[in-house]
Amino acid sequence: MLALLPNINYLATILWLALTIVIYFGALHLHRASKPLRFIQPALHPLIVATLLIILLQSLTHTSVSEYQEYTQLLSALLGPATVALAVPLYRQLRLLVKMNWRVLVPICVGGALAPVLSWTCLYLLNTPLNLQMTVLVKSITTPLAMDAAGAIGGIPALAAVFVISTGIVGAICGPALFALIGVNNQAAQGTALGAVSHAIGTARAISIGEQCTAFATLALCVNGIATSLILPILFG
Repeated sequence: MLALLPNINYLATILWLALTIVIYFGALHLHRASKPLRFIQPALHPLIVATLLIILLQSLTHTSVSEYQEYTQLLSALLGPATVALAVPLYRQLRLLVKMNWRVLVPICVGGALAPVLSWTCLYLLNTPLNLQMTVLVKSITTPLAMDAAGAIGGIPALAAVFVISTGIVGAICGPALFALIGVNNQAAQGTALGAVSHAIGTARAISIGEQCTAFATLALCVNGIATSLILPILFG
């Protein structure tokens, strides 16, 4: 019986990997098919639908989060190459980025600072615990950096991950709708906003808008992530 355990884990790994991929592409197809339903489509974002379905499957199969993470390690390992691949549109738009220089960096810094400060102000006025206030300051940078930065300034790393993911999903859903509402059609501006405020998930949304949007989102993601993770520990560590 013990000799069969590795095979069982191996089969479970294949099964969960296949289910995760199928569920995500199914959610992606549902999101695209719901395009005519403009008011419903944002709620059918692939990340929301896929996450809820996977949580439901975990509950039905009594699979813990740690077990699911173990079974889908391959997908987690691919995050690194996927992030590096974002350098391709960045390189293709490098001439434009260099030409704009400070006109790109200033909006990234303003957006990257304004979003968490507004959230922190709301929590401060509501007199929430200090560790919660510190945690929300890292909500606009990518998860690994946010968790480390939150721990360094007295925040809660696990809760930081929740804030980061929630911020990214809201930005990816509401960002394009907000651009249309206020008439922002410039891809450079759209990408800068998505990357600076909604980090990696916003950058993933930028890919569907265009290469220029993706390049500016990638730059904003990197600059804001590095700056925030360096500055916050200096200010509050």
